[in-house]
Amino acid sequence: MNSQPLALNALTRHWERYQSELKTCRREFSEEAVHDFRVAARRLMATLDLLRAMMPGAKIKKIRRMLKDQLDNLDDLRDVQVMLADISETIQDQPALKPFQEYLQRKERKLLRIARREIAALKTADLSSRIERLERAAAFPSDSLDAGLLPAADSAYSRVMERFAQMDPAQPAAIHRLRIAFKKFRYMVESIRPILEDFPEDYLKQLRDYQTLMGDIQDLEAALQELAEFEALAPAGYDPETLRRYYMERRASAIARYMEAKDQIFLFWRAAPDQPYPKESE
Repeated sequence: MNSQPLALNALTRHWERYQSELKTCRREFSEEAVHDFRVAARRLMATLDLLRAMMPGAKIKKIRRMLKDQLDNLDDLRDVQVMLADISETIQDQPALKPFQEYLQRKERKLLRIARREIAALKTADLSSRIERLERAAAFPSDSLDAGLLPAADSAYSRVMERFAQMDPAQPAAIHRLRIAFKKFRYMVESIRPILEDFPEDYLKQLRDYQTLMGDIQDLEAALQELAEFEALAPAGYDPETLRRYYMERRASAIARYMEAKDQIFLFWRAAPDQPYPKESE
């Protein structure tokens, strides 16, 4: 399969999805709409990473920065909503969570107001013109484009393995850095999946499940950081130690689950361009 149309089609598809989710978010602002918009932006960024590896002279960095700034503005809201969803499932067994829940609900309301304004104020004319120029550049036949998809994925996986080598279970931040690199690799692979042969049908699900193991750790790390901020505002007589221990124990369990499965990472891609894919050699 010619890779150039695949890369171009991925760019066009994810750009259209981004625009559609932005319109939905503006028209029907909700937690789900914000989530879908964030996912669309991240998939578009992953496609840009793919094209940047294949078209080093293209002006892609600025487009990616514009999207990254949009996502950064929504990160705090996403974290708070994840915490609230988690608390809603456990508060019956952990009544000590109630003051923390109320604090997060107040913060969510504030962040929702900010996010609504941010999304309503987003100006996409410059972004749109840059994407259109990139689409025109990617439409021209090019041997480097035709041959560039798998090497781009190789490069992304190489970055993943560098982060994996630096990963330390005693340092959740190191696991988070690995997760970020892995997420980029995963979205890139999703874009080129049509040219991958002899991969199992549940390959993409395996990638998602592996990423989720690391995401669970980061969500609990974010909860602990938020809890530290809450402690400074907690009502008189409130003892934070019970909650701190609760989240630390859960984080330790999440890290243990990931460490048990961590070596699955070697099965997701070839170790080097001249090596077979692990799944093909089984």
